[in-house]
Amino acid sequence: MARPSAPSRPLYLGPRIKRLRRELGLTQQAMAEDLAVSPSYIALIERNQRPLTADLLLRLAATYRLDMADLAAQDRDDHARRLAEALRDPLFAEIDLPALEVADLATSFPGMTEALLRLHGAYARANQALAEGREAQAATPATDPAGEARRFLAARQHWFAALETRAEALSTEIDSAGGSAEWLRRNGLRVRAMPASVMMGALARYDRHNEQLLLDECLGPQRRAWQIGLHIAYTSLRPDIAAIVRGESFASATAAQLVRRALAELGAAALLMPYDRFARAAQALGHDPQALADLFGVEWQHAALRLATLNKPGHEGVPFFLVELDGAGNVVRRMDGAGFPFAAQGGGCPLWSLHQAFARPGEALTQWLELPHGERFFSMARTVDLASGAGLPPVRRALALVCPADQAPRLAAARGLDPQGAIATPIGVTCRLCQRPECAVRAQPPLGRDILPDDYRRAAVPFVFSEA
Repeated sequence: MARPSAPSRPLYLGPRIKRLRRELGLTQQAMAEDLAVSPSYIALIERNQRPLTADLLLRLAATYRLDMADLAAQDRDDHARRLAEALRDPLFAEIDLPALEVADLATSFPGMTEALLRLHGAYARANQALAEGREAQAATPATDPAGEARRFLAARQHWFAALETRAEALSTEIDSAGGSAEWLRRNGLRVRAMPASVMMGALARYDRHNEQLLLDECLGPQRRAWQIGLHIAYTSLRPDIAAIVRGESFASATAAQLVRRALAELGAAALLMPYDRFARAAQALGHDPQALADLFGVEWQHAALRLATLNKPGHEGVPFFLVELDGAGNVVRRMDGAGFPFAAQGGGCPLWSLHQAFARPGEALTQWLELPHGERFFSMARTVDLASGAGLPPVRRALALVCPADQAPRLAAARGLDPQGAIATPIGVTCRLCQRPECAVRAQPPLGRDILPDDYRRAAVPFVFSEA
């Protein structure tokens, strides 16, 4: 680990130190004990009322195993550059802003600098949307990092051979060691269950200083296994994940971070459900997410995630589309596949049982679907309850796995059913794109259709369209 050289001038890195402390899951008291200083001194540093000394910088690097040789300078210079670019906006044309003052602001007040940059970024995006006549959020990569990340993953069908290969090798090592917790112990890391008061709202926390992985003691076996798998993915699979992210130029750091998070989840799934073994089990069990979850000791949503990523060339599984919604209908996760269309904006079709799952929690809902152009699909939907920290409300989501109708006979949930003879529910992608006239649950008229007045006749359906 490179040792940082003594800085030539005082370093005021309060926001960065505070962010580092929170990333490590430490209180000011705990960090102060680790660094042999007082909690009040840590508080003063975080508020930029005291500079970060060279000695304390060295202790930070040694205690938390960080390479901070030029971290402060890079952060300061990047803030100064970004702030200077923002201040070149014509909005500030009549204000005298000497370069030295800009640099001093970025150096001495990084928190204020970051606040100004966020505010200017929001202003610029709003101006761009107005200039282009859009009321909805712009769908460019720079303003839609989630969409950019999703497109990156979809283009590769959520398949990353190097990540899968490394995860499978690690899975073999873990099985030989007698489980992930024992494998971690042999590699110098203890796994400990801790009360919520220690976890401070986290489900899992890696204590690098004491080389231990702390888990919320309320986590059940499946959730504990998933958190351990994620930790191994973020640490032992870090080089593989970093290589994939470095190989792409993302429009924003947020998009890159979302891809990194998705890759860690894919890595954890590959560790807990090795590809070949899982694919064979899926075939034998009729791609039943619950049966697979029970077999591999994971939760329903993790088995569903793995089913949607069986895209190894030459050994593909059933092509699935996966979507996850919250109670308000917001799309939390979407994994494109199976040729199933999904609207970029606007709600989905309420006739799809996915939207009814919240009224029937824990129940598996199956349904045949038919889109306006005749494409038919088979859907499996249900709710899942996610782990949440102490004192936080429970989190419930609805997930659906959807495959083309001709693949449905491979599923246990559809065995014995005739895909051609089954009665399918006619649904649309979204009301604005669905031209079906006799829909009683329609919320909006479709694009390009005029509606008839209802002065004298009010139909049972919300809108009656003109023939033109």
